[in-house]
Amino acid sequence: MSEHDADIRILLAAPRGFCAGVVRAIEIVERALEKYGAPVYVRHEIVHNRFVVDGLRAKGAIFVEELDDIPDSDRDRPVIFSAHGVPRSVPETARARNMHYIDATCPLVSKVHLEAERHHEAGRHVLLIGHAGHPEVIGTMGQLPTGAITLIETEVDARSISPPDPSRVAYVTQTTLSVDETRGIVEILRERFPDLVEPVKDDICYATTNRQEAVKAMAGRCDMLLVVGAPNSSNSRRLVEVAKKHGCPNSMLVQMAEEIDWNAIRPGMRVGLTAGASAPEVLVNGVIEAFRARYDVDVDVLLVKEENISFKLPRELRETNEA
Repeated sequence: MSEHDADIRILLAAPRGFCAGVVRAIEIVERALEKYGAPVYVRHEIVHNRFVVDGLRAKGAIFVEELDDIPDSDRDRPVIFSAHGVPRSVPETARARNMHYIDATCPLVSKVHLEAERHHEAGRHVLLIGHAGHPEVIGTMGQLPTGAITLIETEVDARSISPPDPSRVAYVTQTTLSVDETRGIVEILRERFPDLVEPVKDDICYATTNRQEAVKAMAGRCDMLLVVGAPNSSNSRRLVEVAKKHGCPNSMLVQMAEEIDWNAIRPGMRVGLTAGASAPEVLVNGVIEAFRARYDVDVDVLLVKEENISFKLPRELRETNEA
């Protein structure tokens, strides 16, 4: 049997790929371009995926890291804040400069911002479980005054943190964390701070949770597991970690089919395939087609949970296509 005739079984995770917050953020940029024309500025990558960003750039979006990067000649052009959320100082600066801004922050991230603000108003010190340097963490910490919120990245941090008043503490989390690792941190905080105030509903978003559950269900059945996603995508990197922890040590992150190490593929392998919440389905299809160009492939879908969540666009963009 030639290599091309050898069977490869792909186990395709469902759900996978775009979440409702990502769909909304991308549509906000596209609708803004339709309504206001190019250029439209976007502060930071709208979502963490180079393919998506390049596609929007080709349509007329200009990506900048800070508002100061927008030329004075274009200060009247719309600027969109990314799905990850921004510190409170960013919209304040935009308003002070009379800039037209559109907030594409995921509503589930905005929920965390609101929780942190309410805890602060109630006199509680806020503990944020998350990863330093991630835009979502920077945005959440930037909702409160300096010193009002403390970042916890590890169980070691959870054991050593010393809040001003141990009887008045609350925690919130980044939305794209490992469910299992976060649970371990929370258990330590509960043990140390009996009066700890917790979120009414988990801050880790439905999409992150569902994609991790799908990976857990398939990892032990795979010889290799590929996660389509960007290196700077927190939820995509967590999927690789979850896969390795739950039975598939041969798991890796690829941005697209061109990054697959074909020397590591053997005829007869069972390959798990999923995608992070900011990775478009076209990249998943590209991986499948790349396998089909080399092997006879069977694709089996592993459905863990149906998703039917959607978020409304900002009011000023809802009527763009209604005429």
